[in-house]
Amino acid sequence: MKNNTFIDEPCPIAHTVERIGDAWSLLILRDAHAGLTRFDQFRKSLGIAPTILTRRLTALTEHGLLEKRLYSERPPREEYLLTAAGQELLPVLFMLGEWGRKHCGEGHLTRFFDAETGTEIKVVAIDEVTGAKIGTRPIKTLRPNEQ
Repeated sequence: MKNNTFIDEPCPIAHTVERIGDAWSLLILRDAHAGLTRFDQFRKSLGIAPTILTRRLTALTEHGLLEKRLYSERPPREEYLLTAAGQELLPVLFMLGEWGRKHCGEGHLTRFFDAETGTEIKVVAIDEVTGAKIGTRPIKTLRPNEQ
């Protein structure tokens, strides 16, 4: 790829990886979904260097996944809130977690439960049109210049 970027690539997976494809960004988004909003909260949870955290929060904000909001004027302090696009990543994070549970699940791993029913969440990806579980049927890829 040119300049180590996927911007010119027509694949939506490549564009997503360009925006959130590093471990720190995914873990920041995980923590944002768990309710963390402040720089110090992310830093404590992740054990991440402040410079790396600043860069990742800036990138996630520039890509429209988080938005900054002033929560204190004196001293000026900002928090990071999920945007609608950031909120829509939760199923993706859960799919990554389910894959990890299946293929990297040695030892005790965090489990996720529906807060209303108390049942454990078991994640699967379903094609909305056919109802078929993703990965059980062949796929065809159509690039923009082939349409």
